Amino acid sequence: MPVVPAEEAAWPAIEALLVEAGLPLDGARGAFSLGVVAREGEQIVGAAAVESYGSIGLLRSVVVRPDRRGTGLGAALVDAAEARARSAGIAELYLLTDSAERFFGHRGYAARSRSAAPAPIADSVEFRVACADTAVLMARALGDGS
Repeated sequence: MPVVPAEEAAWPAIEALLVEAGLPLDGARGAFSLGVVAREGEQIVGAAAVESYGSIGLLRSVVVRPDRRGTGLGAALVDAAEARARSAGIAELYLLTDSAERFFGHRGYAARSRSAAPAPIADSVEFRVACADTAVLMARALGDGS
């Protein structure tokens, strides 16, 4: 299943996936300017986005259609989103999760205190509005991709 850069025309399908998964829409559309989608034929079955704040970024809106979960697609989406982030000059990615701490922990992300979030992350719509105060902040240095 190819994972490719997201295009504006994909937004309605991405939005539907996010709504179905109960993920926040606040600020999501703009984040997909640096996002990826997984396609199965003409259907979008997964997506992930990165909000860029200079050398740091916020990984968000990672979603996989329910019937494709457990297939490795989530990992492929995160890999592709990280590659896009790296190519945009992002050296460290942050994320907020209330349900996927274990998944991201296996991918090299470590929990951080919410109070330690860099200002651009703490000021983001995702941090301030979209995610509950109970969401776990996690971060990972991207390195050179090797």
